[in-house]
Amino acid sequence: MTAPAWPAPAKLNLFLHITGRRPDGYHELQTVFQFLDFGDRLSFDVLRDGAVRRANAVAGFGADDDLAVRAARLLQQHSGCALGCNIHLDKRIPVGGGLGGGSSDAATTLVALNRLWQLGLPDTALAQLGLTLGADVPVFVHGFAAWAEGIGEQLTPVSPPEPWYLVVTPGCAVNTREMYNDPGLPRATPRIAWADYMAGRAHNDFEPVVRKRYPAVAAALDWAAQFGRARLSGSGASVFVEFPSREEAGRAFGVLPPDLSAFVARGLNRSPLRTAVA
Repeated sequence: MTAPAWPAPAKLNLFLHITGRRPDGYHELQTVFQFLDFGDRLSFDVLRDGAVRRANAVAGFGADDDLAVRAARLLQQHSGCALGCNIHLDKRIPVGGGLGGGSSDAATTLVALNRLWQLGLPDTALAQLGLTLGADVPVFVHGFAAWAEGIGEQLTPVSPPEPWYLVVTPGCAVNTREMYNDPGLPRATPRIAWADYMAGRAHNDFEPVVRKRYPAVAAALDWAAQFGRARLSGSGASVFVEFPSREEAGRAFGVLPPDLSAFVARGLNRSPLRTAVA
C-alpha cells in the first residue's frame, strides 16, 4: 500500500529588509512569509531497523545533503526513537529559488514523523529543532503566514491578502551564502511596522546585489514587471508578481519566454501542511 503524501509548500518573502548583523555573523531581518498552494510532496515508510534513507534520487543534491534526511535523523536523535524511515521526495520547488524548498521539506519531515513515530512532541519543540537546520524551518512547522524578525525565527501571525501569483524562475540558482556575504548588501535598513508594509513602504534588500551578479534574474524581474510590481523572493532566483485571479495569472503564464520556467499559485495564510495535519 502506498504511504500517504504530506505537503511541503513553497513560500514567498513578500518583502525582506536586512536591519543589522549580529556578532556571530547572522543577519537580523524583517520579512513577511506567505505560503503557496504549490510545493513538494513527501511520503514515509516507517522502518523497524532504525535506518533513515531517501528512497529516490533527486537531481541537484545527494541524500546526505537533503534537509529532510537530516531532519529525520535529528528528530530520531533528539527523541531516542528506535524507528527509522524511507523518505520519498517528489521535488517540485525549484532548488536555489528562494522559495524555501529545503526548509519546507525539513518541517514536513519533523511534523510527519512526529505523528508516524508517535512521539507526541509539541510544535514548539519541533520548531526549535528545525531552527538548528535553518532559520526558515520554524515558520513551516507552525504553518501560519508570519511577520518575522530576528534571524527569521521570531514569528507573529499576520493575514496579508491572498492573491494569485505568477512565480518565475530563470535558469540559474542563487547562492544565498554568497549574497549574504556580498559587500554591497544593505545591512542597516531602518525597521518598519506592519502598517508601513501594508502601505507599500517595503522592498527586498537583496534585489540590487542579485540583479548585479545574476543577469538572468534581472531579466526575469524586468519581464515580470510588465504585469505589475515584480519582486524577488528571499535571495532569489525566483521572482513573483501578483494578480487578482487565476485567469489573469494564467494569461501572463501563456506568454512566458522560453528561457524562463514558471507556475501559477495562490497565496495562503494557512499552510497546506497544517490543513493536512488537522
